[in-house]
Amino acid sequence: MERPVEMNTLSQILEKLRLKGLDNEIKMTDHGRMQGAGLNKIYKPEDLTIIKTYRFEGDSDPADNSVLYILEDKDHQIGYILDAYGMYSSQEDPGFDDFLKKIPTADRDLQELLT
Repeated sequence: MERPVEMNTLSQILEKLRLKGLDNEIKMTDHGRMQGAGLNKIYKPEDLTIIKTYRFEGDSDPADNSVLYILEDKDHQIGYILDAYGMYSSQEDPGFDDFLKKIPTADRDLQELLT
């Protein structure tokens, strides 16, 4: 029986996504819209589904806390949103949190996607 690949760090997961061609980062634009740079799309919350969430905590520095949201759009393309969380959030636009809260969640086992 094959052992599952352990991924403990943010960089390991981002590298797996890159190797699979799924490293499409979705960011808040200056105009308050979410855009998938690699996907060349503008999104509304209902266009996306959060399929997995990873939280990472720094050993000694709270500024190292981050969350990685793996998303799937209505065309079944995979992307991600990367953010620090808590008081160290890197999102300056207050609409970011509102947008994120409106995205539906369907937690999936992504082992087959990332192996």
